[in-house]
Amino acid sequence: MRVLIVLTSHDTLGNTGHKTGFWIEEFAAPYYALADAGAEVTIASPKGGQPPIDPKSELPDFQTPATKRFNEDETLKNKLAHTARLNEVMADDYDAVFYPGGHGPLWDLADDPNSIALIEEFYRQNKPVAFVCHAPGVLKKVKAPNGASIVKGKEVTGFSNTEEEAVQLTKVVPFLVEDVLKQNGGIYSKEKDWHSYAIRDGLLITGQNPASSEEVARILIEMLS
Repeated sequence: MRVLIVLTSHDTLGNTGHKTGFWIEEFAAPYYALADAGAEVTIASPKGGQPPIDPKSELPDFQTPATKRFNEDETLKNKLAHTARLNEVMADDYDAVFYPGGHGPLWDLADDPNSIALIEEFYRQNKPVAFVCHAPGVLKKVKAPNGASIVKGKEVTGFSNTEEEAVQLTKVVPFLVEDVLKQNGGIYSKEKDWHSYAIRDGLLITGQNPASSEEVARILIEMLS
């Protein structure tokens, strides 16, 4: 199993003056699930090098066994500091791709031509594509081989409007994940706020929130096994 994980390079939370990036739990939990299952994992980001970690995701309230393991894992920290540039990776070299969330991807990956083309190529090659929390938002401009949105007619989930309201960022983010999935013809559903919820529809796997990251990874591993 060779899996590519794609992280954001964007670190500014709109015009709030606060920092953002990727949510560490949504990277750490899937990374370890995949690695422990024997997968060879490569990490990429638009700019390469160290992607920005959302500082909020490092607060004590959001620590999980996976983030605690990451905090003590100097090998993975070093690997994370040297991510490949997104324009240098190819779908041909991997069996699947996984996008963790955090608010950062809404600003860069959602409009990144390299990311859009990469997801389309994985899908064209009949390989699984997985996204959790805000990461389903990166599908905003991604097309299926028939030219329609990749989510059209597909069962999908992603960070809900009520969860975005709860973190008081509805007016800050460039778009709402739930709204974009629906506008593009996705059949959107969700669980209660902050509960684990993940859906697979064909090659497409989506998870609702940080609590769903391990479940998305589990579904992906099942597909690759």
